[in-house]
Amino acid sequence: MKTTIDIPDEALADAIRFTGAKTKREAVVRALEEFNRRRRVDQFIREAAGSMPDFPGNDEAEAADMEREERLRSLWGREGD
Repeated sequence: MKTTIDIPDEALADAIRFTGAKTKREAVVRALEEFNRRRRVDQFIREAAGSMPDFPGNDEAEAADMEREERLRSLWGREGD
């Protein structure tokens, strides 16, 4: 699609520098593609977040580890090391 837009010189210069593009058009296209890719990733993460299980926090994980160690000690008949 052919479109005429006024892009600030500094913003376009940064886009050319950051993308390594050889032309203004290439810089704009790459910048748009990168923007869209990041938005798709953000959207996927937001949508997937509701389907992910809750993971225990550090305190809960340490408590579970200590409980497991106590059970093993009792099975082996050893008092604290």
